[in-house]
Amino acid sequence: MDVKTYSVMVGGREMSIETGKMAQLVSGSCVLRYGDVVILATAQGSEKPSPMDFLPLTVEFEERHYAVGKIPGSFQRRESRPGKKAILAARITDRQIRPLFPKGYRRETQVILTVLSADQVNTPEVLGPVAASVALSLSNIPWNGPCATVRVGRLNGEYLLNPTLQELERSELDLIVAGTKDAILMVEAGAKEISEEIVLGAIEFAHQGMQPILDLIIQIRAERGQPKMSWEDGSSLEAQAQLETDLGALSSRAQAAGLREALLTKSKHDRTLNVKALRDRIISELNPPRDGANAEQISAGLARTEQLKAVFEKVEKATLRRVMLDEDLRADGRDSHTVRPITIETGLLPRTHGSALFTRGETQVLGTVTLGNSRDEQIIDDLSIEDREQFLMHYNFPPYSTGEVKRLGGQSRREIGHGALAERALRAVLPSYEDFPYVIRVVGDVLQSNGSSSMGTVCAGCLALMDAGVPIEKPVAGVAMGLVKEGERYRILTDILGLEDALGDMDFKVCGTADGINALQMDIKIGGITMALLREALAQAREGRLHILGKMVEVLAAPRPELSKTAPRILAVKVPVDKIGMIIGPGGKNIRELEALGAKVDIGEDGTIRIFSVDSAAAEAVRARILASTEDAKLGQEYDGKVVKITTFGAFINLFGSTDGMLHISQMAEGRVNAVEDVLKIGDHLRVKVASIDPQGKIDLVRPELEGKIAPRAPRAPRSDGPRRDGPGGFGDRGPRRDR
Repeated sequence: MDVKTYSVMVGGREMSIETGKMAQLVSGSCVLRYGDVVILATAQGSEKPSPMDFLPLTVEFEERHYAVGKIPGSFQRRESRPGKKAILAARITDRQIRPLFPKGYRRETQVILTVLSADQVNTPEVLGPVAASVALSLSNIPWNGPCATVRVGRLNGEYLLNPTLQELERSELDLIVAGTKDAILMVEAGAKEISEEIVLGAIEFAHQGMQPILDLIIQIRAERGQPKMSWEDGSSLEAQAQLETDLGALSSRAQAAGLREALLTKSKHDRTLNVKALRDRIISELNPPRDGANAEQISAGLARTEQLKAVFEKVEKATLRRVMLDEDLRADGRDSHTVRPITIETGLLPRTHGSALFTRGETQVLGTVTLGNSRDEQIIDDLSIEDREQFLMHYNFPPYSTGEVKRLGGQSRREIGHGALAERALRAVLPSYEDFPYVIRVVGDVLQSNGSSSMGTVCAGCLALMDAGVPIEKPVAGVAMGLVKEGERYRILTDILGLEDALGDMDFKVCGTADGINALQMDIKIGGITMALLREALAQAREGRLHILGKMVEVLAAPRPELSKTAPRILAVKVPVDKIGMIIGPGGKNIRELEALGAKVDIGEDGTIRIFSVDSAAAEAVRARILASTEDAKLGQEYDGKVVKITTFGAFINLFGSTDGMLHISQMAEGRVNAVEDVLKIGDHLRVKVASIDPQGKIDLVRPELEGKIAPRAPRAPRSDGPRRDGPGGFGDRGPRRDR
């Protein structure tokens, strides 16, 4: 294939798409360039059907550190498993393209996005999905695209299409939208208490802004695309006829046996048992076991049972959707607008800095907060500008939360995605690091899950922050919305169950305060939704969010007035920048000595020193030591000193910290002193007074009780050949020592 490049203007910058040059053995590939961001996208489908009963689609977002001229910071000095941002970027692409695969397509499909160059101005995570859409459109993989993704920011009341990273830092909105020519597919957003109307306006702006990209992809597909592969969903005409027969038989028997009543069992556990018992009884009637059957007949019987189970799931789904649409009745007895009962407990863990248990229906999340210092910052080793993170939000979804047994491993992509959503929701109300100089870690442990565990994590995390005494601006809550749509009929569901998530057509999560939206995430399982439906969903989500916030405020209306007693306290000290090295000491010796007193010491480049300790007395002791070590001696000031060195001409007296002065032998006693050792020895304590400080900082001392009794020592003339180096600290026979 010959090389050809297409281009379009997006957000005032050129987006170019090159085909026919790189990765030509894969089914579909392209290279997308926007600014100095370059992304290679490839799409490949298997030639053979998969035995799995779902679409085996994998999407990978590969960051190459050479893209920003960096060598990876890992021990192996090569890229390892994807980082958080790469995983989130892969999820954005997956959520955009997955709904557009034809129903029943079951071939292994892989989309890989590789960032070859990154300019740290434009954002690769919204360019990768566009490149993936092009690669799929060019390939022989059956796919009902194209789709496109854009980012929207808002500055000074104006929407920005694909804002730069620098503009995003000042933007009140960070919105990512994916869509087709006619509908919205996916929304992801972080904000600072913005209204529903601003969000809707941004989504409309995004949909209009992606149209030139979609037109270009349609052109590329028409000119360069391959014919799509033929595929079968495993259902021949005979199988389709059997499916229709089975559906009819199972549906009539299930309704007669009380499927509706079984589905409307309030408890998830009891509902599952009731529906399973009904299903097994009906299937055994339609496919009874045969006495004396041979191995082949047994195998055929088992296959038939599995086939009927799959058909029963369709009947179950259709029945519950019909009940929702016709009766506005859900599995647990609620109507479409009602939030499940909520119970809240705070301060339940004695040693954590903050804790809260949030239970909504059969979903329960334990939120905890830990406060640390700058050494607890997370080091980021990816292609972004930031290299450290001071707010950590972690979401854990153990298998026992759904009553299952699974292998425990690292965080799944789902856990990372849900954690990122909760992070955006809570970050918007956190105090600045300058005002509250703690590294904050929030953990949401899902203990029970029957829908909306990520929104439960937002609520539990917010309550735990307030329980810890973190001065957040306002409480934050989240609610998950669902959708059941058949033709023109639909129901929007507030606070969805796990069952409703599985059988529904939309998962729409909205988080915010009473005054606006902080974060939202929407995934669509159908071809897309209209703006009118989205507007209604946002309005209903606001009702649900305010209800949940009301329940939270009843328990804890604002952050506790004081930090948790188990949380470290911070004392701040400001010292001259040129004295930082002295505080640290050679090889960090002085810092280690300070921290041995029972506190952690964090030194900023501007001279701000923060002392962290649960023991306030230890923190004060460290603070006093730091102030003493950085104090300047004052002319005429008296000090309680300690003899640290003796010479033939006098003794060096430590005044404070690492500052020494010299007490000349002539100033030690009223009579003549033949040897310093006759009067003083190392370790002696005595009261001294600063008599003079020369331009080089060398300090002469006297004993205040002897003033007027002995003649003062004449000041020495300044040396023109620089300071002598025969005294402690390189100050000759007089002067302060700085590096003992």
